[in-house]
Amino acid sequence: MQANVNLRVAKSKAVQVVIFIFAFLVTLPLLFIILYIFQKGISVINWTFLTHVPKPVGEIGGGIANALLGSILIVFFASVFAIPIGVFCGIYLSENKNTKLAYWSRLCVDVLQGVPSIVIGIVVYFWIVKSVGTFSAISGSVALAIMMLPIIIRSTEETLNLLPSSLKEAAIALAMPYHRVIMKVILPCGISGILSGIILSVARIAGETAPLLFTAFGNPYINTNMRKPMQSLPLLIFNYATSPYDDWHDLAWGAALILLFTVLLLNIITKITTKRWNVQL
Repeated sequence: MQANVNLRVAKSKAVQVVIFIFAFLVTLPLLFIILYIFQKGISVINWTFLTHVPKPVGEIGGGIANALLGSILIVFFASVFAIPIGVFCGIYLSENKNTKLAYWSRLCVDVLQGVPSIVIGIVVYFWIVKSVGTFSAISGSVALAIMMLPIIIRSTEETLNLLPSSLKEAAIALAMPYHRVIMKVILPCGISGILSGIILSVARIAGETAPLLFTAFGNPYINTNMRKPMQSLPLLIFNYATSPYDDWHDLAWGAALILLFTVLLLNIITKITTKRWNVQL
């Protein structure tokens, strides 16, 4: 009997060791990528790099101020488009789980989540860019907003499904109108989970390049007009990394480092927000 117990304990410890080894191996690619980009990009990051536009070909120096501002504006307007639609769609799906419209909407959201980003970029190109006759930052925001929608919708739906039904029942019992129950009771209780989905969707689109190639196109100067072409960090990295100039390669590594740590920071914030919300539940 004791021998059987010792054998089971030994097998359990062996499995735990194997799981630990594979869990560690999963983190190695991320660590290698972070260290490699940090090594390549840290040397070019300074105040000039962050506040100046790129220099013309042949001149040393320059920065990525136009790409930083462009990324902020494009992602901001994409969030303005996607967040209200995504949240309200998630509310509908959570409140009407068994209707045919909810079934088909949920199916469309799942399919949309699997559509390649370059396909979305091409579709928005024919929708907006070709119709208007010019590339624009607003078309880039529309493409990124479409990519944000599935993440926001599903995170909102799953968050609200986790809330106890007694919250809504108690509010309705107090004769509150249905819309006030949703806006004043349900949404505030699930705001942390919804916010984590929004942050995760922003992190998802922050590094997208393919949709912007067909929409925002890029701009070597600082531009705040959303109806004109605009530069962004992913576009700058793509264009500079594929160029034949060493100085541009250095700028691409620096921009990649900033983009990488921005995405990492957003994911960390998402994890912290989700963890705190789960503790509250």
